Amino acid sequence: MKLARAKGLYNTYVTNGYMTKEALLMLYEAGLDAMNIDIKGCSPRVNKFIGAPVEPVWETAKYAISLGIHVEITTLLIPGVNDDIKCLEYIAKRVAIELGDDVPWHITRYFPQYKAKKYGLIHITPIELLEKAYSIGKKAGLKYVYIGNVPGHRLENTYCPNCGELLIKRYIFDITRINIVNHYECPKCSTKIKIIGEIV
Repeated sequence: MKLARAKGLYNTYVTNGYMTKEALLMLYEAGLDAMNIDIKGCSPRVNKFIGAPVEPVWETAKYAISLGIHVEITTLLIPGVNDDIKCLEYIAKRVAIELGDDVPWHITRYFPQYKAKKYGLIHITPIELLEKAYSIGKKAGLKYVYIGNVPGHRLENTYCPNCGELLIKRYIFDITRINIVNHYECPKCSTKIKIIGEIV
């Protein structure tokens, strides 16, 4: 991380969020810039599948933000595990209230793999359910909510949280259009857009 930082690169972790504060502080001091943290669902149902409580993950996210690390949250939406509407409302509200309404929430589509059949997790996430979760996130006040693992879906793009202008158009992992001006402002209403890194 220190070598990367010295070269002007950004250091990003994709993580399940299980770490001590001491470990996270060491990563921050070494140059960690951003984290994408999995919030896999709600207790106690999720505990059955991951064998650990989800609360420490929330604590990691809060502590990372307090250190100034850019945080984004991802929930892999699995039918029969974490697709309960009340659970999704709980996650969305907690992100907005405890982490901040400008913390992005990625809701990603599940495809059965590996031992999925053993646990009965054999259904692909319906797109309609992903869109419902997106609406829940926006209703909770989140400014940046995304649908993932659905190539070409309009909700994988970034829109201005104030006027709805398309700001960043994506196709899977590629950015195909950038429509941001004047140091991260919406070109239509001049709202400041929270972005980490350089736009080229």
